[in-house]
Amino acid sequence: MSAPRSLFKRLARYYLLFAAGFAAFLLALTVLEQEGMSRVWIGYLFMFATITLYATIGVISRTSNVTEYYVAGRRVPALFNGMATAADWISAASFISLAGGLYLNGFDGLAFIMGWTGGYCLVSLLIAPYLRKFGQYTIPDFLAARYAGGPAGRGAPVRVLAVAATIVVSFIYVVAQIYAVGLIASRFTGVDFSVGIFLGLASILVCSFLGGMRAITWTQVAQYIIIVVAFLIPAMWLSVKHADNPVPQIAYGKVLTQLSAREQVLGQDPKEQEVRDIYAQRAHNYQADLDGLPASWEAGRLAAQRQLDILRKRNASLFDIRSAERTLIAYPKSPEEARSAWQSALALNLKRAEPITPHAQPFPAPDRAQSDIKRNNFLALVFCMMLGTAALPHILMRSYTTPSVHETRVSVFWTLFFILLIYLTIPALAVLVKYDIYSALVGTQYAHLPTWVSYWANVDKLSPLISIVDVNRDGVVQLAEIAIDADVLVLATPEIAGLPYVISGLVAAGGLAAALSTADGLLLAISNGLSHDIYYKVVDPTASTQKRVTISKLLLLAVAFIAAYAASQKPADILSLVGIAFSLAASTLFPALVLGVFWKRANHHGAVAGMLAGFGVCLYYMLQASPLLGGGPSGQWFHIAPIAAGIFGMPAGLATAILVSLLTPAPNKRSSGMVDHIRAPE
Repeated sequence: MSAPRSLFKRLARYYLLFAAGFAAFLLALTVLEQEGMSRVWIGYLFMFATITLYATIGVISRTSNVTEYYVAGRRVPALFNGMATAADWISAASFISLAGGLYLNGFDGLAFIMGWTGGYCLVSLLIAPYLRKFGQYTIPDFLAARYAGGPAGRGAPVRVLAVAATIVVSFIYVVAQIYAVGLIASRFTGVDFSVGIFLGLASILVCSFLGGMRAITWTQVAQYIIIVVAFLIPAMWLSVKHADNPVPQIAYGKVLTQLSAREQVLGQDPKEQEVRDIYAQRAHNYQADLDGLPASWEAGRLAAQRQLDILRKRNASLFDIRSAERTLIAYPKSPEEARSAWQSALALNLKRAEPITPHAQPFPAPDRAQSDIKRNNFLALVFCMMLGTAALPHILMRSYTTPSVHETRVSVFWTLFFILLIYLTIPALAVLVKYDIYSALVGTQYAHLPTWVSYWANVDKLSPLISIVDVNRDGVVQLAEIAIDADVLVLATPEIAGLPYVISGLVAAGGLAAALSTADGLLLAISNGLSHDIYYKVVDPTASTQKRVTISKLLLLAVAFIAAYAASQKPADILSLVGIAFSLAASTLFPALVLGVFWKRANHHGAVAGMLAGFGVCLYYMLQASPLLGGGPSGQWFHIAPIAAGIFGMPAGLATAILVSLLTPAPNKRSSGMVDHIRAPE
């Protein structure tokens, strides 16, 4: 029996045993819950068991061999590489936030699914097989060799720029994953959000620190099994509950019709309109305050101080006095601070005053012009997600881990298959959960709110993940009174559906697996870029293999802690961070990669200019248009949201690379020969 076949059978046996053991673990916890085990202990067991599993695989797979550490020995079978890549890809954004985004945005949220899935078609057709034929370790390796253009070391500028782009893109992406780890750990163990981040970080480091790509690969296969089970079980349960059909992808259509009917009923409810009118009035008041600055700020501050003085003189209750003190302390300290706070409050109240948007309606807007703007943003986002997917360093690195080019192509097929198991379920889950909330939670008496509402409201008290406030004081929950963060919906789905708490723990374990698997790959991409492409290729080409691996491990440790600190500051929601990373990847790396494979005339000068131009245009637009980075809607071009900044950066990078390549000397025969080599059939 050949070695590859023997390895495949051995791996299949191991992971079948793992799946059986995991099923037995779930069954045992279900029995223990029936016997009265507390929810806290169930959460601890899920966290401890899964993190211990990943750590064990990391310890078993530890290595100091360069090829094993960087590319898992180039011997991962296509099926298992597909599972590992799918786990690497199904990040916290996909597992935790995407269904929530579809819940909040309806049809418009499909841009992520279409873009990310289509991106893998580009990976398969344009990039992955050629990288495997090249056969080195990192993406900067390929770009430096392709654009070397002459004497040794000429490719260094391209290499350094590629490493810089890898670090920026991967760092932003990994911050989103670590944020999700903190969210899950804080909910299911009760620890503080920041503490939860560093608990999850321990699991990430054990895998990637000890065994590099080898440990990460075998851990990610196990993580994918957990991810797919955790995502499908709640979806199938809700599907049976609302459509008497265990296949959510098929039940989706029937429930969507029921949801549309429910939306019409709620849209005509006078109580719903009453709540929305209150929000509209609040928005009007904030607009008046903004128009009256700075006098309105001073009047508001004096009113808050006067209210506190009156309560003190009347010997009011301590609760009322403390409440007035908190109001005064929270009041903006300057007119500039007031402007920023009131603009945010204005936007929030205007959003909540809007009528119900039908879930299935594409590009909903009050007029044609606004609908066209939404359509353009949808297409721009699909474009950025596709090209960003095709240029993500931690995904493309997996092209190097298979035994051959043929295995790489087959691996991408399996990756798409395993991703589609989740991605075809996400829209169905969003509709199922939305219908459950619209039909079960809306209309509930405030005195009888389900317990999951208070659980999730207390996870982050400064920025609540769910908020239900009786705005019109009628004692009944209206839809307009519910505010749910996109990052909480999937994690809360088992409780929303009334499933046993064991399933809540399972979904948390799935979300943790999704975040950890992607974080492992991203951190390895950053540390390998620094140790292999900068230290070994530029600084010290004589470094021993042991020294290179050791430096990679130390750099990985440092980057992990910096990313954890950044995540603890909660810079933005998960989908926004991921969107920024994808736009930057599409703008900076995609043109150089594709031109490097398919256009022999592309040269060193064009690659450098194209990468700088793409990155510069994309970053400039984000700074101009994103409120998170100090910009605003007035800085937008053609009303394109900053999350799709790659729609400007990628064409700028591509056009610059082509123009500069044509205006400068053609690359030498070595570069042309390399293109012929990687494009020749295996």
